[in-house]
Order: sequence, then structure tokens, then C-alpha cells
Amino acid sequence: MPGITLDAVLKRDRIIIALSLAAITLLAWFYLLSLADLMATGEKPMEPMDGMADMPGMAEAMLTPRAWRPGEAFLVFAMWSVMMVGMMLPSAAPMILLYARVGRHAASQGAPFAATGIFGGGYVAAWFLFSLVATFGQWLLERALLLTPMMESASGLFSGMLLLFAGLYQWTPLKHACLSKCRAPVAFIQSEGGFRRAPWGAFRMGLRHGLYCVGCCWPLMALLFVGGVMNILWIAGLAIFVLAEKVMPGGKRLSQVAGAILVAAGAWLMIRGLS
Repeated sequence: MPGITLDAVLKRDRIIIALSLAAITLLAWFYLLSLADLMATGEKPMEPMDGMADMPGMAEAMLTPRAWRPGEAFLVFAMWSVMMVGMMLPSAAPMILLYARVGRHAASQGAPFAATGIFGGGYVAAWFLFSLVATFGQWLLERALLLTPMMESASGLFSGMLLLFAGLYQWTPLKHACLSKCRAPVAFIQSEGGFRRAPWGAFRMGLRHGLYCVGCCWPLMALLFVGGVMNILWIAGLAIFVLAEKVMPGGKRLSQVAGAILVAAGAWLMIRGLS
């Protein structure tokens, strides 16, 4: 009976966490869809998003670059942060669910782990750091007149360079070292010496796992500037590909094939841009 009870608790715990991850992901996508709709219609959003229409690159008045106000920079950072949560959290679900399962078993043995949310928070924090860099990158690109008001590349040559770089990166040892950590949660845990029980240790381990994912995917995220940072289909396509190369069999081969396609597309755009 105790074994059956424990199994029931474990199953319920996984369901609750899985539903929570799904809810957070859906909320992030709802935010992105709402923001994209606001950009497409050019209407000023209602409270509590008042002022979003003034976000850099989101209004027709932003055809010429100017200094960002602190509130505008924060909104751009928030946009990137929510986008990364929506795109990357599904691919982190196996690791987070594994942590929850091991943590629940440890609690039954009288040696509980820190809450699963702390581990997941560490993972998300890694992508928040990336969002900070992406915000700064967007500011630089806007100042260089390389972005349109819809936050997509205004230069075929620049788009080609991003595609070429992202494609070549898919073949690098660093890419596949990071990808291997994301594809094999158990191997990652073993390489780290097991989960940490203390809150700071759990957060740091989640952060470390998130940094591996950033190392695996950041050139692909840079491609958002090619198709449009608020192009929902482009965002969804990248998110699906990232999930596929992390969870599908033959993920390394899929990554390399995609890399070859990106290199070809980038070279074509660069040749066309130089001609």
C-alpha cells in the first residue's frame, strides 16, 4: 500500500508540474500573439499595457532611431524574456519533470530537495540573461539602421550573414557539446554529480542547464532578426525546430542538415546582396 500511495503521489506531482509548464507556455504565447496583433494593427494597447505602442521598433513613428527611454528598454527586455519562456520551456520539461520525480522520492525518504520551481527558475534565469543581451543587440541594430519598424532585418546582406553564421555553428563541437547536455538529462545530472538539495544549489544547477541550452540555441535565436522578432510563424517554426533537435531521435543529424540548409540560404542572400 505505501508503494501504491507513493506512485500515485509521484504521478499526480508530475501531472501538476506538467500542467503548470503548459500553462506558463500558453500564457507566454498569448502575450506574444497579443503583442504581434498590436503591432499589425498599429493601435495603442489598453491598460495595463499602455505605452507598449511606443516600444522601439513597434510604431511607425520609429522610422528613425533615437535614444531609448528606460521604460522602453525594459519593455523590449520583457518581450524577449517572455518570448524565450514560450520558446524554450517546452524543451526543458523533461529535465524539470525528472527533477520533480527525484525530489518527491527524496522527500519520501526524509531528505527533501528544494522546490521544483527553484530549479526551473534557474533555467529561466539563463534565458533572461540571454534576453538582456538580445535587448542590447536590438538597440545596436536599430542604431545601425539594420532593423525595420517590425524588428526584422532591413539588409539582405545582414540576413545572409546571420543565416550563414547560424548554419556553420550547427556543425561546431561547441554546438554538439551543448546539445548533448540538453538531449540527455540523466547524463547531465551524472556529470554534475547529482541534483542539489539546497535552494541555491538547485537554482545554480538549473541555471547551468539553462546556460547549456543558451549555448546550443543562441545563434538560432539570432535568426529572429531575419524573419522578424514579432513574426509569430517564424517564432513558432524556430521553437518547433529547437524542440525537435532536443527530443527527436537523430537530433544531431537534424541539426547538421538544418545547418547545411542555413548555410546555403545565407550564401544565396549574401551573393544577392553583393550583386
